[in-house]
Amino acid sequence: MKQLLELLGFFALVQGVLGLVDEFTHWHAGLVQRLGFLDGYGVYASVALVVLAIALFAAAESRKSG
Repeated sequence: MKQLLELLGFFALVQGVLGLVDEFTHWHAGLVQRLGFLDGYGVYASVALVVLAIALFAAAESRKSG
């Protein structure tokens, strides 16, 4: 379970950072800008993904390794 939380956290972190990079450089990378219902809310969604990643890493750290 710990590894799954870490994997999901990593995925959320990467997508959040790519969403922020897209908003400020227009590189068109990541999933945030490809979701039509997030038009105009890309920065907020990307920041929410980064915060979610931090929460997932904290939850994974609190789990026992075995």
